[in-house]
Amino acid sequence: MRQTSDAAPDDFLGGSLRLLQPPRGSHRAGTDAVLLSRLIEPRAGDVICDVGAGTGAVGLAAGIRAPGSRVILVERAPDLAALARRNAEANAMANRVSVVEADVLGPGAERRAATLVSGSADIVLTNPPFFEAGRHRPSPDAGKAAAHAFPPGGLEAWIRTCTDLLRAGGRLGLIHRADALPLCLDALRNRFGGVAIRPVHARADRPAIRILVSATKGSRAALELRPSLVLQGADGAFTAEADALHRGRPWPP
Repeated sequence: MRQTSDAAPDDFLGGSLRLLQPPRGSHRAGTDAVLLSRLIEPRAGDVICDVGAGTGAVGLAAGIRAPGSRVILVERAPDLAALARRNAEANAMANRVSVVEADVLGPGAERRAATLVSGSADIVLTNPPFFEAGRHRPSPDAGKAAAHAFPPGGLEAWIRTCTDLLRAGGRLGLIHRADALPLCLDALRNRFGGVAIRPVHARADRPAIRILVSATKGSRAALELRPSLVLQGADGAFTAEADALHRGRPWPP
């Protein structure tokens, strides 16, 4: 188990969110979490569910922009769930944030016993593990290895759980490796429509490293490929668009 007593705070969204994170070398939230939290704009009254929440970075960053929203953070690891609770309290959000310790890939009965209710979320945001076990070299850090790897067929099962948690017409947002786009589309098929894909590039002259995907449960709208997001200029500094997102400013047009 990770030592949460060693957690140190990081600033997110230009300092509007302070986030306790595990020590360096463990799995920590960063740019992926910032981008995912900005993918879907929440409204007052929305229920936002962060599936595989870790320390709560994505759900808290989304919820802090919609003061009337409610946030559910779903995390399997007890030590990370404990940090998520501390983060909700530290950011004065404890009265509208629930931390649920549950295995996203577990049986539906177990999720319901953990108080996860089918059709209860308006928005589900998720940064699923990026690899299947046995198809990549695992990290020597046990927590990071668990955060990065699925059992075989895990992505489809993960998306199935996300679908179950969403109300009809609810919106899903996810981030994944760029080369996992076919797997993501397969998992969304017959569950979601209005799929919008935004490639993310480290630099403009390099292949995409991530995809940001949003979709609407039960929709029949066509797929849309959106303009790419480039994170860094030739000098290595954030582009204006990436800088704005990291500072919590509106997504540039």
